[in-house]
Formats: sequence, C-alpha cells, structure tokens
Amino acid sequence: MEKRDRPEVPAVMVRRIRRVLSALPECHEETAWVGTRWQVGRATVAHVFGGEDQLFRVVFRAEPDEVIALQHLGPPYFRSGWGRNVVGMLLDDDTDWDELAELLTDSYCVQAPRELAARVPRPG
Repeated sequence: MEKRDRPEVPAVMVRRIRRVLSALPECHEETAWVGTRWQVGRATVAHVFGGEDQLFRVVFRAEPDEVIALQHLGPPYFRSGWGRNVVGMLLDDDTDWDELAELLTDSYCVQAPRELAARVPRPG
C-alpha cells in the first residue's frame, strides 16, 4: 500500500502527542514515510500513522514488563510486529490521553540517553 492510500492522521491527534513530546529534552518531530514520528537523537520515541484499515495508531517503546502487560490488556493496546520493546495503541474517540501521555514519556525515557532521561519527572 502506498503512502497516498493511507488516511492522514487527524491534526488534533498529532497536536496532543506533540504537546507531550515537544516538552521533553531534545525530542524532535519529523515527517515519517507515513505519518509523523518523534525522535531523541536518532532513536524513535513514537510514531503516529493511519493504517490501510482506516484506523489510527501510535507505536512507542516500553520496558519489557510493560510490553507484556499492555499486550495482555488487548484493545486498544497491541504488540507491534517488529522490535521486542515496541507496543502501540489504537487512537479513537475513547483514547485515554492522560494514559498515553505517561506511556509516551516512558517511551522517551527508554530511548533517551541516561542524562536526558534523568531530567524528566516521572511518577513513582
């Protein structure tokens, strides 16, 4: 499927993710082959995109125990088909944006160099 066949992620979704990730040290946004991604250095923190099924997803990194927990929760969470620590969430009208903000912050801390991750306040 070509990029033009995938739905464009609604701007409101990108803005909500941007608000979380742009506040993190040295995290930058860029256009990906499909959708938008955020990176710290060259490490991807999150990638939001529309699928050929017309659903919107965000994928991110997580600690191993969190990967297992999210995978077992089921929808809206899913395990990515690539990367041992990549999980995702379907985005829709029922998305818990506070929960997603925590997951994205955790993803940043997984991917960022230690000195940058140490600057990010995280709940216990």
